[in-house]
Amino acid sequence: MTQTADDVADSRSTAAADGAPVGRGGRGRGRIHRAWFVAAVTFVTIIGAAAFRSLPGLLIDPLHQEFDWSRGTIASAVSINLALYGLTAPFAAALMDRFGIRRVVAVALTVIAAGAGATVWMTSAWQLMLCWGLLVGLGSGSMALAFAATVTDRWFTGRRGLVSGILTAASASGQLIFLPLLSWIVSERGWRPASVTVALAALAVVPFVWLLLRDHPADVGLKPYGAREFVPKPAPVQGAARRAVRVLFSAMRTGPFWLLAGTFAICGASTNGLVQTHFVPAAHDHGMPITAAASLLAVIGVFDVLGTIASGWFTDRFDSRRLLAVYYAFRGVSLLFLPMLLAPAVHLPMIFFIVFYGLDWVATVPPTMALCREHYGEESAIVFGWVLASHQVGAALVAFLAGLARDTFGRYDVVWYASGALCAAAALMALVIRRRPVGRVGVGA
Repeated sequence: MTQTADDVADSRSTAAADGAPVGRGGRGRGRIHRAWFVAAVTFVTIIGAAAFRSLPGLLIDPLHQEFDWSRGTIASAVSINLALYGLTAPFAAALMDRFGIRRVVAVALTVIAAGAGATVWMTSAWQLMLCWGLLVGLGSGSMALAFAATVTDRWFTGRRGLVSGILTAASASGQLIFLPLLSWIVSERGWRPASVTVALAALAVVPFVWLLLRDHPADVGLKPYGAREFVPKPAPVQGAARRAVRVLFSAMRTGPFWLLAGTFAICGASTNGLVQTHFVPAAHDHGMPITAAASLLAVIGVFDVLGTIASGWFTDRFDSRRLLAVYYAFRGVSLLFLPMLLAPAVHLPMIFFIVFYGLDWVATVPPTMALCREHYGEESAIVFGWVLASHQVGAALVAFLAGLARDTFGRYDVVWYASGALCAAAALMALVIRRRPVGRVGVGA
């Protein structure tokens, strides 16, 4: 993307402030590298965007009661949202290479706000699928973890695992912030004010993105954090859609891609698709108040932050394949016990499950990013976007099937057991991902 006048001015002023010569990227001693400020803005942005991900599980019962829509119908809209969240990600990563990070993210947040806000006037199920499924799905896909991967790859050479963990944890932090608030609003004021709150939260982040986020360290005359050499800003990449598809077909010719996509599909099925979407209504089926169930889901977010940051630290030090195997095995065991723990009141074994599951919620992301980076080099952000697409397809499928199972059997038990078995399969798949041969990096290598 061609530098604008404000980018050039920002480059000169920031480089001067950091004691760096413009265009060669040194930085003054004792100063915090600009990359950490970019990571902080990205963290806050993902927190704001996480508001819309906190709401669907809270809407299933209110929409069912008001419109008499089946849970399967409501879950279909959530499935569209989850699928688009993943399928949009690789194209969004390519668009960021073409138009810049902040432009893509600002537009995505605006689309999210429009979709969430428009739901207050809906009267038919197709409108739910259009607003919450299509619009919010497209916007959220551009704010997916591919955004975090792009920022990490551009601004950091050192501490990438830690930064990946921190940015991944931002989504959980947003869940922690918004879930209790949204559950209270839904219970006391109804679902419409909650949708408006989500729309306003997304809009509130747009000015921060536009004013504070920069696309590349070269925009402000700096080296990436941890880099020995100055990295010039690459020229805009034309044909974003063609590039995303080309990278996909190249990656599909490699074994690690299918194993990473398969494990991440199971990851999405067992988190976003199942627990995030159906834990609240499942707990409510057992007599637990919605606010209490939502608070438990928010507590998962607390421990998710700790677990994901720790996972990033582990990823910088240990074999990512073994980390994934351990994470999926522990998750599967915890899901097998969940049907026995659901009850009208919160008790100690349920709290233990929440803590244990929270530490493992998205701990899989940093090692998955690292394996994409190891095998696919400079195309890793787009490859990770496609791996994330499989994550969301798995989430979408299980979100729908779990709602269908609830309508059919009157309970969720079979879905918890099936998800636990899938996690065991993911642990085995992670162990057979091959190591990259020395000297071979990139799609098709």
